[in-house]
Amino acid sequence: MLKLYIGNKNYSSWSMRPWVLMKQAGIAFEEVQLRFDSFSGDSQFKQRLGRISPAGKVPVLTDGELVVWDTLAIAEYLAEKFPELHLWPRSAPERARARSVCAEMHSGFGALRSACGMNIEAQLPEAGAIIWRDRPDVRADVARIVEMWQELLAMHGGPMLFGRFGIADAFYAPVVMRLKTYALPVPDDVAAYMARLCALPGVAAWIEGALAEQDFLPFEEPYRAARPASA
Repeated sequence: MLKLYIGNKNYSSWSMRPWVLMKQAGIAFEEVQLRFDSFSGDSQFKQRLGRISPAGKVPVLTDGELVVWDTLAIAEYLAEKFPELHLWPRSAPERARARSVCAEMHSGFGALRSACGMNIEAQLPEAGAIIWRDRPDVRADVARIVEMWQELLAMHGGPMLFGRFGIADAFYAPVVMRLKTYALPVPDDVAAYMARLCALPGVAAWIEGALAEQDFLPFEEPYRAARPASA
């Protein structure tokens, strides 16, 4: 049985990618959630994770004695283990394009990721409006994502980036969460893709899990304070 170690569903964008990929593709796995308490070396999160992965970060996939860390490595392993699922597109040129857009997500869009941390439970349009006004680097990241998505959707006719759901859609699912939480402006065709992605059973299940956590972590919340406990 495959085992996937993840962090908090509300906050962990990296964990979301392989979880959604596996759930939507129908790959059976055991979920093990390691709650974020802090990221210091003596935190319970780091201590538990350090016994599993040398990188000390989520997500981690284990298959028996094999340990696979990093979202791209996990995606590649799953694509090779389950070739019949066609998690990458079927043609070599399209696979190259899909890998390129996933690698761009993996290493890029730092401004959007740092200013608009994933926070599925929150609704932060006011913070989003300020970020949009004051951060040209965030606007540039969103413009590149919009350009990419529009090109891919037009090229393949939708409904997903490469026609059918695959690794690329899973990789950009956390971006969709960010755009929604902060109400960042996108064109209608991009908003329609976002709605289709959120409606997928695998994505909807992750969102449902994130909303059910109700685990407010102050160090993940630059724009909100914890609500006082009710009397």
